[in-house]
Amino acid sequence: MSPTEPEGIRRQSTTRRRRTVRLRTLLIWLAVVPTVAMGTQVTVTAQRLLAQSEKLRSDVAAAEQVGAPLYTLMVDMQAERTATAARWAGSDNSEGELRVRREATDLAAAEFRRLAVDPSRSFSEVTRQLEKLAEYRQRADARIGAADSTLAYYSEVIGKVIQVYQQEFSHAEDAELAQASRPVVSMLQATEMVAREDTVLALAGPSGELTFVGYDQFVSALGAQRYLHEALIVPHLTARDQRFYDRVVGSADWQTKTRIESAVLSGHKDIVTGIRLPAEVGGWSSAHANFSVQMTTLNIDLARSVLARGEAKAGELQTEVAWLIGGSAGGLLAVVVVVFFTTRSVLRRLNDLHERTVTVAEETLPDVVARLQRGQSVDPDALPAVTGDRDEVGRISDAFARAVEVSVDGHRRLAAERHGFGLFASGIASRTGNLVSRQLSLTEDLQDTFGHDEALLAELMRADQLTVGMRRQIENLLILAGGEVPDPHTEPMRVADLLREAAAEVEDFRRIERQALDETSVEPSAISQISHLLAELLDNATRFSPPKSKVVIRAELVTDGLSVEIEDRGPRVSPERYEEMNGRLHEAPPYSVLAQNAHRLGLFVVGHLADQLGATVTLRRSVYGGTSAVVILPRQLLVASDPQAPREIEPQPRVLELLPAPTRAPAASVSSEPAVREAAAEPAPATEPAPATEPAPEPEPVVHTSAGLPSRRAKAPVAVATAVSAPAPALVPVPAARPALPERVPQTHIAEQLREPRAQESVVRPDTATPEEVADAWADYEQGTQTVEEELRRDQP
Repeated sequence: MSPTEPEGIRRQSTTRRRRTVRLRTLLIWLAVVPTVAMGTQVTVTAQRLLAQSEKLRSDVAAAEQVGAPLYTLMVDMQAERTATAARWAGSDNSEGELRVRREATDLAAAEFRRLAVDPSRSFSEVTRQLEKLAEYRQRADARIGAADSTLAYYSEVIGKVIQVYQQEFSHAEDAELAQASRPVVSMLQATEMVAREDTVLALAGPSGELTFVGYDQFVSALGAQRYLHEALIVPHLTARDQRFYDRVVGSADWQTKTRIESAVLSGHKDIVTGIRLPAEVGGWSSAHANFSVQMTTLNIDLARSVLARGEAKAGELQTEVAWLIGGSAGGLLAVVVVVFFTTRSVLRRLNDLHERTVTVAEETLPDVVARLQRGQSVDPDALPAVTGDRDEVGRISDAFARAVEVSVDGHRRLAAERHGFGLFASGIASRTGNLVSRQLSLTEDLQDTFGHDEALLAELMRADQLTVGMRRQIENLLILAGGEVPDPHTEPMRVADLLREAAAEVEDFRRIERQALDETSVEPSAISQISHLLAELLDNATRFSPPKSKVVIRAELVTDGLSVEIEDRGPRVSPERYEEMNGRLHEAPPYSVLAQNAHRLGLFVVGHLADQLGATVTLRRSVYGGTSAVVILPRQLLVASDPQAPREIEPQPRVLELLPAPTRAPAASVSSEPAVREAAAEPAPATEPAPATEPAPEPEPVVHTSAGLPSRRAKAPVAVATAVSAPAPALVPVPAARPALPERVPQTHIAEQLREPRAQESVVRPDTATPEEVADAWADYEQGTQTVEEELRRDQP
């Protein structure tokens, strides 16, 4: 047994599939990305708020720790500046007052240096200015330079102190606290302006005279402090602080201060050296000493109020952070829960859709297609229906339902077309089979008429054999069209006879060696199908093996039934090719595969017959290097043979002898039932044929030619009165020990559709072809056969 297709290596696809992301992963990422972004934003916001809270607490702590000494330092510096100006002017008791003020300043400066150790704060400028204090005191004591330059040093130190307050304790990052701290800084600046007025008036001394520069400083300080009070202090005070401020500005001391300032502005006198102050200036010192204490108290209250607000704000920020973290955590948890259940719902619906799709694709649709191929009806409820859902999953389900509907409609049309093609093929096979039956009948008539001619008889036998092959090909067409080969047998047939019958279907039957047991027979209903199956395998084995090699067919009982093995000596076949061919044999291939292999249908016919019989056919490499086909017939097809029946053991192949039947009915009355021929012909008288009404005559001896071919004796038909008797050739009696050989019975294996009555041939026209034309036709046939065999050999690896 050899392959009918060339072996090749399937080309593997080199296209790399792009890796796709699972829907579950996409949904998870869809939840993770916003969650991470929200968590990051919450973390950044919480850190910012916590940093702001820590800054507020740090400012409050620094203000409580350093703010009071710093304010004390500013007040002492202002008092020392005034005392320095008074001593420079030569006022009474100014030296003792200056000594007291310097001691207070030194104590405040020392306390400030001890507490202002934080390098992140802007205390370094004040500390650096304080290092010059001793130098300027010496200049003041020695009266080196102008008084304005010495007094300007004290004003610069006090300005640095106010700047520290403004930078460290104004809380510019918080609008509310910045608004609350603005009056504190403005109050400090207004207090400094009033202190500068005090210093300028002290510099006038007992003479009450000021230089023009001193007078300008007084006017500038007065204008600045009035602007600060009116624009930056009063509008931003709270109700409680406003009441306190009103008591201060409404006191007698503050009124005295205001009256003296107005008198200096309007009642001064210009002199050559400068300005002479009015007499009202003498009440400035006592009034300033009283209202400055009240202003200091107001400044301290405002500072404490700001610190309290800062502490409360820090607590609020921490509470806000806690709520932010808690709310964000709750929101993230809600997002996770919603995404989890949403993902679960979507995936569950998609999983249900996938399971329904797989069920339809793997179970429902194949079953529907199989029913349509068998010509059965299909229940519409078994197919998925369009629900009309508007969501995405529903639309996918409806799209799949529409695809299944289109596919089923296509298979329904294909099944209808296939059924129509089967009817068409059956009709063609029926007509062609009728012609083949007539051809076989004509061949038999020629064999009966011209059986005395050895050469002609041999050619007629070959033509008969070719006609039998044509009939088998017609039955192949019927099988592939979906029909079945009916079996006309009514009695079981022995396995040996079945093998002989299958071998008789092969053109090169002389090369077939049969080895079979006679104890087993085959059911009558399966004889034709088994014979056809074995004939196809034998024909393939003889065509694809060397012309002079033997093809062995043996049969024996095995556990699963009857094993029939056909072994040839054809070319080698690869294991992959065997696997592919066995796949086609174990499962009948679809018609799409048949369409691609229309010129190689032997294995397809075998596969269809094996599927109908429930048998298995396996191809494998034989020990001789060729192919061995093993057919396992199930036990249901076997019956035990009659032990009394004659057995025939033929270890060697025997030439099939086609002998005429004793009597033949006219061609017009041929019945559809097969007529079984006897193994040997009945002897007849030499002068005239036996009457038709006599009983069946005894078998006549077989005439053999010198070439070993059996010949037929020419008989004059009963119905023809003008027949000329031919001289009887010498008869060679058949030895008694030789058993009778079975003959091929016409229409034994033909399908029911092909078994039709033959039209009577009224006139048999002789063949007008010359021997040369016959020889040329035969040469063309052999050349075509060799060409096909060469093409098949080239297809092999």
